[in-house]
Amino acid sequence: MVAAHTIVTIVGSLRKESFSLKIAHALAELAPEELQLDVMTLHDISFFNQDLEAAPPADWLAFRDRLHKSSGVLFVTPEYNRSIPGVLKNAIDVGSRPYGKSSFNGKPTGIIANSPGPLGGVNAAKHLQNILPGISGPIMQQPEIYLAGVGDAFDEKGELIKEALQQVLKQYIDAFAAFVEKHNK
Repeated sequence: MVAAHTIVTIVGSLRKESFSLKIAHALAELAPEELQLDVMTLHDISFFNQDLEAAPPADWLAFRDRLHKSSGVLFVTPEYNRSIPGVLKNAIDVGSRPYGKSSFNGKPTGIIANSPGPLGGVNAAKHLQNILPGISGPIMQQPEIYLAGVGDAFDEKGELIKEALQQVLKQYIDAFAAFVEKHNK
């Protein structure tokens, strides 16, 4: 079966061995067949500058187009200094412009925050919940997911080996699939 819904899965970290990237790939493998996760990093998105909006750079247009063509958006982010990484905020600024024409608008949205520490990125998730209303679609409220202690969840090949985390991710992605289906009728 061909996936009915493509989900742009935005990784909020640029680090090559990012836990967020590993989590996004694990989610792609765990996703039910009706979802295809389009995992993307933010390496190629230039800094937002409103002066460029009259003739937006090609990378902005490509990112916005990718969002427009999707059935939903999933953010997988670490927490930096009790917030989201600057690169993620930049991507949100690029995708939400021009004013009144946000590429996130109407897209069912999920948020997964993570940390190798004990708080699981809860502040990053809460900041996304503050930033996104008004520029996104509905944000899935339950189940919430803040992944703590992810430092030992993957093997040297980047494969998810922590069974408890696998179960949590499977529960989340199944709930997100139902949320996307509900909001794409």
